Amino acid sequence: MTITGRVPILLLIGVVPVVLLGAFGTGWALGTLAAWIGVVVLLIVLDLVAAASPREVRIERELPNAVRLGEPTSASVLLTNTGQRRIRGVVRDAWQPSAGATPNRWPLDLPGGERRAFRSTLVPVRRGERRTEQVTVRSLGPLRLAARQVTLRAEGAVRVLPPFRSRRHLPSRLARLRELDGRTLLQVRGQGTEFDSIRDYVRGDDVRSIDWRATARNPALPGAGQHLMVRTWRPERDRRVVVVVDSGRTAAARIADEPRLDTAFESTLLLTALATRAGDRVDLLVWDRRVRARVHAAAPAEVLHRMVDAMAPVEPELLETDWAGVPAQVRALTSQRALVVLVTSLEGAGTARALLTMLPQLTSRHVVVIASVTDPAILQMTTQRSDLDETYLAAAAERTLLDTDRIAAAAQRLGAQVVTAPPADLPPALADRYLALKAAGRL
Repeated sequence: MTITGRVPILLLIGVVPVVLLGAFGTGWALGTLAAWIGVVVLLIVLDLVAAASPREVRIERELPNAVRLGEPTSASVLLTNTGQRRIRGVVRDAWQPSAGATPNRWPLDLPGGERRAFRSTLVPVRRGERRTEQVTVRSLGPLRLAARQVTLRAEGAVRVLPPFRSRRHLPSRLARLRELDGRTLLQVRGQGTEFDSIRDYVRGDDVRSIDWRATARNPALPGAGQHLMVRTWRPERDRRVVVVVDSGRTAAARIADEPRLDTAFESTLLLTALATRAGDRVDLLVWDRRVRARVHAAAPAEVLHRMVDAMAPVEPELLETDWAGVPAQVRALTSQRALVVLVTSLEGAGTARALLTMLPQLTSRHVVVIASVTDPAILQMTTQRSDLDETYLAAAAERTLLDTDRIAAAAQRLGAQVVTAPPADLPPALADRYLALKAAGRL
């Protein structure tokens, strides 16, 4: 049961006789007030009896299976009045605040035996499962003084996927990949180390790519002279790429208003989309002290779908990452030489010590790239030294940058390559490093 704002107004009306009759005796005033309160209580009881029962409402939901982070989607709750009496009141859907549901309450006017749909727009602000478990129905009486209220169980969930905003960089990287394959009309030789085919020489081809044996076997046409034949090359295909995303304590830090883990997922998705188009196979491992997500041996057409689905519910764990267990996990994914990408943080010598200790086990068998997010706020601090406080902050920021550079240099001495960039620039920077390795024949 609940009362509305009309009840206090009615009770305040009873104060007027008290003020007017107070001069004629306190007993009369108190008696009048008590009688008025009794009338109001009686009206409330009668209003409750006249209100339809909200327990006669049956609830169904119509929800999308998934939505990308930040994108709007529609969610509906369907209310069916299984009784005979008309229900007037309010209905409220209890979505999690991070689901961004608007509106979440509606006026209710539901005749007996009929059904109504109430729609809200969801704009999620966090990844993972955004849930709703209850719907509250409030049935008002005809006087609108009181209402019968019940909270009904009606579970529902929408999976919020990573946004993949970095896909805007994919067309330009695919164009560079086509240049490596030698499939664009450029006045340069297509780079790569794997033989592709033999074709006729055209003006602008590199003379070093002429295949003289194929030219000798090609008969000359009458009046046209000898046809020169050239070899075309392409980067190696069907290579293995293993992406290891650190979901430990450092992944929970927010850099440029985005968790470091979300930036790691963006970088992984762009690299996966590019490597798949290049004919390579990509595996994913999200790791701290246990496997949080794993995508292995996925077909090229479905690898991105499986990755975003596996990434969606993952949240950082507030514990140190067990880097000693990573080599065994990589061996479980592939026994071949592969490109192993470690997406983690290089800030802090204490947290990077375990990473540096483990690196030789990977660099001895694989090409290793470490991708790390840098904080633009730290770079900005180094330029602000107008007072004593800012000077101390600038000194601390400089020390942080020096520590990061020292850790990156140590990783490079152990055979790994390091890519560092702000959140918006890390995905394309990692994709560029992959293309550079392709062009150099390192994969």
